Amino acid sequence: MADSPNPLAAALDAVGDRWTLLIVESLLEGPRRFGDLQDELPRIAPNVLSQRLRRLEGEGLVVAQPYSERPQRFVYELTASGHELAGALRLLADWGARHRDAAEAPRHETCGTPVEARWWCPTCERPVDGEDAADLHYA
Repeated sequence: MADSPNPLAAALDAVGDRWTLLIVESLLEGPRRFGDLQDELPRIAPNVLSQRLRRLEGEGLVVAQPYSERPQRFVYELTASGHELAGALRLLADWGARHRDAAEAPRHETCGTPVEARWWCPTCERPVDGEDAADLHYA
């Protein structure tokens, strides 16, 4: 990841394929065994699931805990870093809903208005958008 040219490229190196994000989404609900993940993602091939889980482990996003030695079996769970992807997944799901069917966009339960995600500066205590957002940089 250190060789990636920018933060988005680094993120895509770690989780930038379809199955990886769906695996992370499944693990957000709690630890899962391999078979549980296969049941939740029925179109994923077992070898692809194994490869993605190993990659997520290598990226430090997933931990595999053995629960059986013979045969060797594991339960998979997200690390704290893996759980941090929840916000990004919600944003991607929101984008997908808005571009597929605006009626599916998440709405504020109190008034029914579609919600928006915005950057927020905790020091200035204000939203960062427009020209300010265009000037975001990664230190």
